[in-house]
Amino acid sequence: MINYFKKLKKDYRTRNPKLKSSAFELLKYIGPGLLVTVGFIDPGNWASNFAAGSEFGYALLWVVTLSTVMLIILQHNVAHLGIVTGLCLSEAANKYLPRAGSRFILWSAIGASISTSLAEILGGAIALQMLFDIPIKLGAVLVTIFVFIMMFSNSYKKIERYIIAFVSLIGLSFIYELFLVEIDWPVAIESWVKPSIPEGSMLIIMSVLGAVVMPHNLFLHSEVIQSRQWNLEDDKVIEKQLKYEFFDTFLSMVIGWAINSAMILLAAATFFREGMIVDDLGQAHSLLQPLLGNNAVIVFAIALLFAGISSSMTSGIAAGSIFAGMYDEPYNIKDIHSRTGVVISLGVALLIIFLISNPFMGLIISQAILSMQLPITVFLQVRLTSSEQVMGKYANKSFTKWMLYTIAGIVTILNILLLISFFVDFNFQ
Repeated sequence: MINYFKKLKKDYRTRNPKLKSSAFELLKYIGPGLLVTVGFIDPGNWASNFAAGSEFGYALLWVVTLSTVMLIILQHNVAHLGIVTGLCLSEAANKYLPRAGSRFILWSAIGASISTSLAEILGGAIALQMLFDIPIKLGAVLVTIFVFIMMFSNSYKKIERYIIAFVSLIGLSFIYELFLVEIDWPVAIESWVKPSIPEGSMLIIMSVLGAVVMPHNLFLHSEVIQSRQWNLEDDKVIEKQLKYEFFDTFLSMVIGWAINSAMILLAAATFFREGMIVDDLGQAHSLLQPLLGNNAVIVFAIALLFAGISSSMTSGIAAGSIFAGMYDEPYNIKDIHSRTGVVISLGVALLIIFLISNPFMGLIISQAILSMQLPITVFLQVRLTSSEQVMGKYANKSFTKWMLYTIAGIVTILNILLLISFFVDFNFQ
């Protein structure tokens, strides 16, 4: 009798396919974009956002909006590569570029991943120092070990769920912090859409804009978007994937925009109001206590710890994908090449942390390396996604191609200027 009713229910659903909710269908595709969002709210972004809010108040909120728009366009485009070809950016470069050129690009991308991992591990270590007074280098070891355990003992699906949980906790932490301060919402809303360049703000504007698009995130998105399996021979399936991917990317980047905005709002409502300029995360932590109390300080440090751990994991996945791509293999943590890429990125980053005497200078150098490599990855992406040989009928149309090249040019100029400013500051110190 039970089987009979099950059959009736199944037959009814077959005759009425609209019963399957499109909303629930969409939810199945949420996840890959959130892994990219983690790179958008990493400890490096925290430092830039708190510097922007503490020195210029709400005035630079528009930079977060502009950078998010650029990020949506680039990440959406590189995800198309993974959906249409079934290849990540590394595999595609290895397949369609001359060997010498692809090896140079991919090894430079590994270097960028190492630089990213260095900043993320340091961010987690700083959080541990805030919470438990653990020395930076010991904290870096603990963060690295934890990340290794998480990555080597869990499947991608579980890691994705952990990342979603971490992003949610980071977001909730800043919502809690914002309830403790008084925000001038009319000014904030205007600042989100009205560009202004206060005197002396260009370096921070370049830092926020130039560091939002990160090389490893472009490799990462083209890889993790393939976690949703599909039939590449069926155009209808590909079209459906492209549509749902945009929803995932757009939603995830908006979440990143909200969290980055919350950092600037918090800094503006606390430090800027009190005339305090913050250029160090440890300084932000110590200054928050007299302004917002112990609970806010603890929540701040916990959120930073989750940001450091989660972004270290995504940086490791990106490195594993890049290294495996050199051997025409997709990312698989059980595969030796993927594991090697993860170990290179996290292991070398930890080694560098032990070799440098000044962690803050290490962060500066890591951002300089990212600035040098990013234009290479962005132009590689646009070239591949604009090629009919690679993408077939899904290659970028003329308008899309030149829009992408324009964004790539803007990102390149910003990073060159940022790189110059790093070296100028370094020479004057």
